[in-house]
Amino acid sequence: MENYNFNLKNTMRKIKLIWDFRGQTAAKTAEHHEIHLKEFIAIEKFSINITGFEVLNEMYAIAYMVVTDENMIQVRDALKPHRGEVHV
Repeated sequence: MENYNFNLKNTMRKIKLIWDFRGQTAAKTAEHHEIHLKEFIAIEKFSINITGFEVLNEMYAIAYMVVTDENMIQVRDALKPHRGEVHV
């Protein structure tokens, strides 16, 4: 059996927290929400800086940020995402 040296920082699970926006202004709202997510990351000095927004159709868009397991509860409680999924 081989001995593997794992770096826990690189193997920590990442969670994609998602905010859903619906309606005619969904795209602009999601785009603007990402600005606030970036500000939060800067204030909290998180090591992961992955955010974005996606327009899924003319009436539905999402904003998201990726966090580690260790930061997930803090972000969830502060920013109230609508849902989350494991980030691959």
